[in-house]
Amino acid sequence: KGCSGTVEQVIKAYKCREPEKRIPVLRLELDYELALLHEALVENNTHRIDQCKARLEELRREMLMLEAL
Repeated sequence: KGCSGTVEQVIKAYKCREPEKRIPVLRLELDYELALLHEALVENNTHRIDQCKARLEELRREMLMLEAL
């Protein structure tokens, strides 16, 4: 799958002058969100599961854009 970000997201990624500093932080955010998703799955909390999945998708798109720079 290709990168399917919005124009606003692409502009934001290009404005980030130091993507090499953002990527490690983004990885930590991904790890944290995955931990939250795991908790939600264990608790069978469908609302939290959906929230985590949506946030993970946002983070994934940002990571793809930063890695493409």
